[in-house]
Amino acid sequence: MNHDPGRRILLGRVNGAFGVRGEIKLESWTEPREAIFRYQPWILRDPQGGERELRGVRGKVSGKSLVATFPDVTDRDMVEAMRGTEIYVPRSALPPPSPGEYYWVDLEGLRVLTVEGVDFGTVSHVFATGANDVLVARDGERERLIPFVQPQYVTGVDFDAGVVTVDWDPDF
Repeated sequence: MNHDPGRRILLGRVNGAFGVRGEIKLESWTEPREAIFRYQPWILRDPQGGERELRGVRGKVSGKSLVATFPDVTDRDMVEAMRGTEIYVPRSALPPPSPGEYYWVDLEGLRVLTVEGVDFGTVSHVFATGANDVLVARDGERERLIPFVQPQYVTGVDFDAGVVTVDWDPDF
């Protein structure tokens, strides 16, 4: 399995200030969303590409918002300057996935083959649509969007072989 210790997973983003005392509104892509606080240290990457590590983040759900306090952020201006900052954690900080579940980052780079053996290239990325997740297979210029629905379209994931097997029409 691809457990490169330097590999990171994007878990969320700073959306802006909550109140005036330095509390921060976050967007979280963890399930449930407040689980983001369980995975630390965070690697914060600002929109200019600057990075720093942060520990000791606390947070809670407040209505429709996820609200955090960072140990070194004390006022609204500091928060506003952080708007758009991405929150990463090392892949190693996450627990092993349950059987039949996958971290998207672990699928990236795997070869994509149809059940008939047609090579679709490699997994570029996976994204959510609301209805279901979509696997993006890229082979040079060609990109195929395949619903990540098991076992209907994604029939197998073999990390040892480095292959995702799909039941998908090569002409589609």
